[in-house]
Amino acid sequence: MGLGADADAEAGAERVCIIGAGPSGLSLLCWMSKLAREGRRVPEVVCYEKQSDWGGLWNNTWRTGLNQFGEPVHGSMYRKLWANAPKECYEYPHFTFLDHFKKNLPSYPPREVMLDYHQGRWNKEEVKKFVKFNTAVRDVVYNKSTDKFIVVVKDLVKDEVMQGEEFDYVAVASGHYSTPNMPEFDGVNNFHGRVIHSHDYRNPEEYVGQKLLVIGSSYSAEDIALQSIKYGAKSVIVSYRTKPLGLMWPQGVEERPLVCNFDGKMATFKDGSSAEVDAVIMCTGYIHNYPFLREDLRLKSQNSFYPPNLYKGMVWTEGGNNKLFYLGAQNQAYTFTMFDICGLWAAKIILGEISLPAKEDREISWKHWEKRKDAIKSAEDAIDFQTEFVKDLVSDCGPDFPYNLDVSAVFKAWVSHKLENIATYRDMSHTSIHTGSQSTKHRDDWMNAMDDSLQYFVN
Repeated sequence: MGLGADADAEAGAERVCIIGAGPSGLSLLCWMSKLAREGRRVPEVVCYEKQSDWGGLWNNTWRTGLNQFGEPVHGSMYRKLWANAPKECYEYPHFTFLDHFKKNLPSYPPREVMLDYHQGRWNKEEVKKFVKFNTAVRDVVYNKSTDKFIVVVKDLVKDEVMQGEEFDYVAVASGHYSTPNMPEFDGVNNFHGRVIHSHDYRNPEEYVGQKLLVIGSSYSAEDIALQSIKYGAKSVIVSYRTKPLGLMWPQGVEERPLVCNFDGKMATFKDGSSAEVDAVIMCTGYIHNYPFLREDLRLKSQNSFYPPNLYKGMVWTEGGNNKLFYLGAQNQAYTFTMFDICGLWAAKIILGEISLPAKEDREISWKHWEKRKDAIKSAEDAIDFQTEFVKDLVSDCGPDFPYNLDVSAVFKAWVSHKLENIATYRDMSHTSIHTGSQSTKHRDDWMNAMDDSLQYFVN
């Protein structure tokens, strides 16, 4: 039996619905494809993707707000983005950057290179034929009497809501970095300039010569501040809520406490200082948003390294008879390798090769991980926590995953480099634990590397 409907046409064949064709959803799809090729009994799999191509957030678009079909724009990608962690922290052990590009590359690739790498893996598994593009999921309901899900989708091109289809399993892989968290600040409604969320930031060159206020202390705040000053912003103030980022910024970037109010173009901060700014970019994070799921299936959580009610960080325990998975729903140190091992683990659950423990044991397990998560106090703690999480999944998967995913040493070197100088950490090189190869040095220092094209970077 295989993935396609034709191969699985016999009566009673199980069906799996994957929502989202980004790195998380495609990890599950790739593993199902690989296991099918090996002769395992794999159900029919259908992946729904509302964008016109695969890649999730790694797709680039000029659009903000709504897309051509009136759907909320999913992407938070912007031009000139480069990876903000070394590729040695997230390359697939069974499909390395060296495997794909046939040469050693610098440790911090730009977006085009990242997307090309992922597409190499996805094309190798020949999974695009299982993805229905321009198709938005509208409703997912679990029917207790049949032990199946009814999934209703809309064909965006035809502008047609389709008849609901039955599935035995549903994997939610729609991501949680697309619905902005937008706080309110006194006077911001009458600010004499542009106010956006980082979700709508598209091009750092838009802010040449401007004085920016970046609100937030997350990775996006770090990167947007750097990108903006790199491409010609006059100055950037990074406004933090709880504590300073403590970074060595390049000239033109400074930190201040949280902004309190606005008056015209004047921003006043908690320390009593004020500054005139031309534009405000809120790097204030995202919220989990699953409007297509019924209430008993919806995860409600802050951005967390271990969201509640998820056994092994994936299996929803509050409804759906343990047949609803959330893939990539946690905050992330590890990214693609974590999505990958989650995809294999979910595939083995669906194939019956991993058994779920009793309900009370599942509850004990996720609450144990959640309690450990609450003890995270630093970046190093988060790295150690997620290292243990992925190692736990690897141990469950046995001989199907004979790889070491522990790259905590590389992660901690990355943290150290960032603290030394936020503007130069991307100039450092790291060694792959999978190939033993050290990355090359880019011909330009990152702050002077203006060409982010695939061709320039690789050649």
